[in-house]
Amino acid sequence: MKKNNTILYVQTSDKPERQYSPLVLAQTAKAMDIDAKVYYLGQGLKILRPGTAEEIKLESFPSVAEMIKKTLEMGIEIYVCEASKQMLGWKKIELIPGVKIVGAGTLNDLALDADATMWF
Repeated sequence: MKKNNTILYVQTSDKPERQYSPLVLAQTAKAMDIDAKVYYLGQGLKILRPGTAEEIKLESFPSVAEMIKKTLEMGIEIYVCEASKQMLGWKKIELIPGVKIVGAGTLNDLALDADATMWF
């Protein structure tokens, strides 16, 4: 039985110019029949607050909110680090719909299961 290839894309930044790469690459991987997953960690979580991703649009690209929505619609899971929420001092915070809040150990499991990881 052939193993599906898996790539894990980890987003650690809230800088606008660094938001597109993991989403574009994850969508491209999915189109290539590669299992893609996206994990938001540290400062990257700031992008996932409602209204924030809608404000980021660079050049001819759609907004980051549109990119995230398309990523989720393609069946690509987006994970959010619970420990990073705590680090940012967020006890109760609303995040965009569709993301999965997971424990820090999940990142280790995802990395061990992936054939490749890319960090942004």
